[in-house]
Amino acid sequence: MNIIKKIYGSSLTLLTDLYEITMAYAYWKSGMAEREAVFHLFFRKEPFNGGYTISAGLELVIEFLKDFRFHDSDIAYLKTLKGNDGKPLFEKDFLDFLKNLDFSCTIDAIPEGTVVFPNEPLLRVQGPLLQAQLIESVLLNIINFQTLIATKSARICLSARAPVMEFGLRRAQGIDGALAASRAAYIGGCSATSNVLAGKIFDIPVSGTHAHSWVMSFDSEIEAFRKYAEVMSNNCILLVDTYDTRQGIAHAIEVGKLLRENGKKLIGIRIDSGDLAYFSQLAREMLDNAGFYDTKIVASNDLDEHILESLHDQNAKLDLLGVGTKLVTAYDQPALGGVYKLSAIKNEKGEWESKLKLSEQTVKINIPGIQQVRRFYQNGSMVADMIYDTLLGVRKPPLLIDPNDQTKRKKICEDGCRWEDLLVPVFKNGKSVYNHPSLNEIREVVQKNLKQLHPGIKRLINPHVYVVGLESRLNDKRMRLILEQRKLLT
Repeated sequence: MNIIKKIYGSSLTLLTDLYEITMAYAYWKSGMAEREAVFHLFFRKEPFNGGYTISAGLELVIEFLKDFRFHDSDIAYLKTLKGNDGKPLFEKDFLDFLKNLDFSCTIDAIPEGTVVFPNEPLLRVQGPLLQAQLIESVLLNIINFQTLIATKSARICLSARAPVMEFGLRRAQGIDGALAASRAAYIGGCSATSNVLAGKIFDIPVSGTHAHSWVMSFDSEIEAFRKYAEVMSNNCILLVDTYDTRQGIAHAIEVGKLLRENGKKLIGIRIDSGDLAYFSQLAREMLDNAGFYDTKIVASNDLDEHILESLHDQNAKLDLLGVGTKLVTAYDQPALGGVYKLSAIKNEKGEWESKLKLSEQTVKINIPGIQQVRRFYQNGSMVADMIYDTLLGVRKPPLLIDPNDQTKRKKICEDGCRWEDLLVPVFKNGKSVYNHPSLNEIREVVQKNLKQLHPGIKRLINPHVYVVGLESRLNDKRMRLILEQRKLLT
């Protein structure tokens, strides 16, 4: 069943910015609606000051576009919109056009879970200008957020060096923020989620313990632990820091002995406050001395990759981590900043014309043409990515030029190298042609890609910069267009 319909059960075609529809109206009025165009979705800067990004969200994009059509209720709403003169914003013939619109774009995308870098198109949309424009906002909404959270998850899981559970539902940005974050966090490497609805919809393992309120509901901590162990004897993890953590650990051990006498086991204890390094070491010592060698120590409490790195350096004895707020809200960077730019359009003669947006900021000058990303490998490791124009092809040997600094160049020796083009067909003339992998298969792609990266690129602080460059022909065309545009302005 379509995931979008499973969650919302209704049309989401109007999940867009108004200016997408007003531009569509203007294209239609100007006779440009069917002009073939190419847009690319990409981002300009690595999130979290990191060295890599994990692509995510493609499955939701596909499900959305499979049902992209204006329903009667959508048209009825658009009829109510008025201009500043009080008259209808859109004329009836345009609304009839939208009602009968059949999605017909061709889309290529980088598969979910792939490690990606700035300026690389995650999606390439080719088709009627009006249609390609209409889907901009929703593509950015889905890809930006899930890519951001998947990347944060990967950073956290690499730093944790232990399984990480996503515990962020109560701090997430609304219902969809929670569901999308649970999915993306699982892709990035989390082993489970506390969000039961996400577990149901996406088939993600669910996990959880109990809250401090459970302990506080009883006259004593030991009574609360005994009752919980009695009810949840097959999944008993006890939260030990409600009153005094040392005493809480001792009480957990006492209840663990009762479980053992009944053929059950104490799965773990959870520490949610205080000095996690110190108390985890204390807990490990106390548990081992009591013979609970396989009882896990779980930690939570506003964890992120930097805290987890510090805990590792302090030799914390942690077997499982629960990470919430700073994961699902991407606490230190609330948005990816992905953009969607027109890069080519067919003229009235049916010939492709490359399009370029100028800016005083070099980083904001877009890359023209119909782009593809070629990744080079050597000895099983990623060595460089090349963005090239499919209409221009690739010079031999490939020369990569940094789009933001023309002095930075890398020549690829293809002897001993293998390569692959990352953008693959997803929609062909509006029809889905992609067999989307399972979430577990996407998770495997993430882990495989991370292993293929140089360790320096995965550093949290001042990571090594992975080489991404424009193919020399594309770079030449871009520079020519920049100079032509600036000459027109003088």
